Amino acid sequence: MVSELEILIFANWSTLVACMVLKFPQILSVMAAKSAEGVSLQSVLLELSGFLLFLRYQMYYNYPLETYLEYPMLMIQDAVLLMLLFHYTGSIKNALPYAAIFFAAWNILALHRWIIDMAMYLCTAISASSKFVQLQYLWQTQDSGQASALTWALATYTSAARIFTTLMTTGDNAVLLRFILLLILNLWVTVVILKYKKKTTKTE
Repeated sequence: MVSELEILIFANWSTLVACMVLKFPQILSVMAAKSAEGVSLQSVLLELSGFLLFLRYQMYYNYPLETYLEYPMLMIQDAVLLMLLFHYTGSIKNALPYAAIFFAAWNILALHRWIIDMAMYLCTAISASSKFVQLQYLWQTQDSGQASALTWALATYTSAARIFTTLMTTGDNAVLLRFILLLILNLWVTVVILKYKKKTTKTE
């Protein structure tokens, strides 16, 4: 019989492996099409902000490394995706100011405990907003374009896995709330992308 510890180890490592390639389908899709159609720039910016806040929170409280190790990899992948989106939307000059803002935020967050605690709840709101922005973009265009259903499906799995690992390790209610909300929204975006891809295929 599989023990809870074995399930925890599997959840941690499978999440890590999934996140190592989570954004690759989206990045490759944008590169192949040489177009940012179907991918919301604002959504990716908000998502990266949420990742930064969450990673800083986990590091501040010295939570187990295996519970957040995927976030540096996700941030790097989001940064690559952002550069592609800036490039294909003709706004590459905006990359440097955003980089400066993210660098400043990283240092400010750890100045006081109340700042990092407030940031955790802000992080959940920002991450949820990034999903809603992507949903709104899809609803307005009614075309999933280069949006990758596989990327969002992997994100749905990692959210579910992190609900389990949080319950088994830190038990942090703020973190748990974040992953429950993200699970619902990631699944929702996945379904909408598949819906509009199917609609586009039928039209063709």
